[in-house]
Amino acid sequence: MTLTQDTPRPIGEPVTITCQDGVVLGGHIWPASGPPLASVVINPATGVLARYYHYYAEFLTRHGFDVLTYDYRGIGLSRPASLKGCGYRWRDWGEQDFDAALRFMHDRRPDQPLQVVGHSIGGYLPGLSPNGARIDRMLTVGAQYAYWRDYAPGHRARLFFKWHVVMPVLTAAFGYFPGKRLGWLEDLPAGVANEWSFRGARMEMTHPVGERDEVLRRFAAVTAPILAIAVADDDIGSVAAIRRSLAYYTGAERTEVLLEPAVYGHSRIGHFGLFHARHSEEFWTDTLRWLKEGIDPWGDQPSKLP
Repeated sequence: MTLTQDTPRPIGEPVTITCQDGVVLGGHIWPASGPPLASVVINPATGVLARYYHYYAEFLTRHGFDVLTYDYRGIGLSRPASLKGCGYRWRDWGEQDFDAALRFMHDRRPDQPLQVVGHSIGGYLPGLSPNGARIDRMLTVGAQYAYWRDYAPGHRARLFFKWHVVMPVLTAAFGYFPGKRLGWLEDLPAGVANEWSFRGARMEMTHPVGERDEVLRRFAAVTAPILAIAVADDDIGSVAAIRRSLAYYTGAERTEVLLEPAVYGHSRIGHFGLFHARHSEEFWTDTLRWLKEGIDPWGDQPSKLP
């Protein structure tokens, strides 16, 4: 099945997921079209609606996976009536939201392997979950936590001004980040925007002193093999950014791959491109070897990171 922008958007089964702190998230379940091989949780990028990944979720169902897509608190189906004063933080997306999604899929089919596909911040968040040890395999794409020095050199000044000057100023003025009206992704809760804006080189330093060892322990508890994809023209998820985030998963076998757009016949892919439907017969199909068999489909390519 060839997907295009004109292909009707697939529709999953609406679900609600309740977090440990009582916050309710909205999402969709995508049941496997045949006997399921594994359960997959798809973690979105920051400020990206879960529906952006619906085509990929539907693609996975046709290849034997039960899939969950969901919006983090403050985004899309999980947005409260007002973002002002909601108190939501970036760390809550991992400690609460992803953790709830993971438990939801585990409880749905306890004996089924549990996998994660994480895009951008979505590949970093699993390490914050108290239940990360339940994950059996991970695929990450451009996974990082937006430390500004890791932005691609040619774009660093522009991105720093955008996300680390303009964003905190507007967040202070509005009480949340009005990204949607600017065309800069979705609106963000103030806590999320400020964690992004003021993130340092060591992510645990954004946590209170007494919690830092526990944060590192949670990352180390993830033992699932990780296939981490970087794209050569990704100005946000650079190789340096990928490695900074991946380094926290000390208990996992980690494989890094750098993809050049030319591998798939494109001149540009960027930070968001691989989940676009135009990649359904190339990148999406390649990901099945990892998700089904744990085989790196790019292992013999020159695009392998040194």
